[in-house]
Amino acid sequence: MPSLLHIDSSPRTTSVSSFLASVFVEKWKEQNPTGTVFHYNSSLERFPYLDEAAIDAFLTPPAEHSAAQKTALAFSDQLVDELLAADVVVLGAPMWNLSIPASLKAWIDLIVREGRTFAFTAQGVAPLVPSGKRVYVFSARGGSYPAGMPFQELDQQEPYLRRILGLIGLTGIEFICAEHQSDSPEAAAEGVTRAKSALAALTL
Repeated sequence: MPSLLHIDSSPRTTSVSSFLASVFVEKWKEQNPTGTVFHYNSSLERFPYLDEAAIDAFLTPPAEHSAAQKTALAFSDQLVDELLAADVVVLGAPMWNLSIPASLKAWIDLIVREGRTFAFTAQGVAPLVPSGKRVYVFSARGGSYPAGMPFQELDQQEPYLRRILGLIGLTGIEFICAEHQSDSPEAAAEGVTRAKSALAALTL
């Protein structure tokens, strides 16, 4: 049975990134009526940031976990299990201060785990997430950061997500961005229209 993991990270009810992600998810559900969808909003559900208990549990071999450490890892284990089960990963990721919301970083910190999603080897880092998963990132951006232009170097969102997700094996990543959301109403609307057109052209 196909499955999709959907992580939103904007707390806004009018979020463009969440809207675009939801359109994609509905399209996927139409094509996969028996599929399973795991859905979270990391901001609204206040995903926990790593604390000392979780870090200590991460660094302790699983066979030596205490009951308290198992409790500290329970939510992280759930998120990792859902990631490993998913065929498709959808992120609603607005650009905040040139990067991603803190709550989305919290999700990343909970699923990028040595021994579960990556391993250190003599040759470097080895991804443990099965290959072939597709990742779609839907982002609303205040401006525009086209390749080869001066503003490109300000984009700390796409390079970071590609690097950190690639580290665990998620390399098939596609970005759909609604740009110019902080510009004039006309420019913002055009940005959404372009993003919706790109979304409609996606082959699932």
